[in-house]
Amino acid sequence: MNQTDPQTILVVDDHPLFRKGVIQLIQAEPAFRFVGEAACGKDGIALAHQLHPDMILLDLNMKDMSGIDVLKEIKDAELDSRVIMLTVSDQAEDLMAALQGGADGYLLKDMEPEDLMRQLGEAARGKITISESLTQLLVTSLREKNRPTGLNEAGLTDQESRILEHLVEGKSNKLIARDMGIAEGTVKVHVKHLLKKLNLRSRLEAAVWADRCRRQGNT
Repeated sequence: MNQTDPQTILVVDDHPLFRKGVIQLIQAEPAFRFVGEAACGKDGIALAHQLHPDMILLDLNMKDMSGIDVLKEIKDAELDSRVIMLTVSDQAEDLMAALQGGADGYLLKDMEPEDLMRQLGEAARGKITISESLTQLLVTSLREKNRPTGLNEAGLTDQESRILEHLVEGKSNKLIARDMGIAEGTVKVHVKHLLKKLNLRSRLEAAVWADRCRRQGNT
């Protein structure tokens, strides 16, 4: 990765063996630096505030509180950490809840170790990551009658259309702001507006919808 400093990572998972295995993978990769671990959601939130890691790997199902609730608390606190859900659940409702809660990625625990590290490398570069096997679940969930069928029908402004293209590339608000030469807060406002126009609730949903329209020629 073209970065001077390693990406700091916090691991929040209540399964000791899995947690230790992921930590070993992180410690073996020079591009990352492991900074902390938590065995429950409450401790994970506390460490997120204390350590301000670049990335948080977060389990979905924990005994004290759900990963979705942990995710929402972290996002509400506006910590500048990318949150990647790392879970065994391949259920559409869990995927959608995570994306709508602001997750920057959703990966399955049964991934091959090298695939996991590759995806984390993508996340470190500001890309939104999702296990390939879940893409069809996301596409299916986007089939609603009260949604535009094509990009032209969506009524997006030129700025919103450009930002949507960046979302298709999986870029974070920070990367979009840098590439477009505008404030990150401005990007957030535009994303909010385009999601409303598309009747969608997350940036990854918008990216998948736009990519599907483009592939099908629905411009």
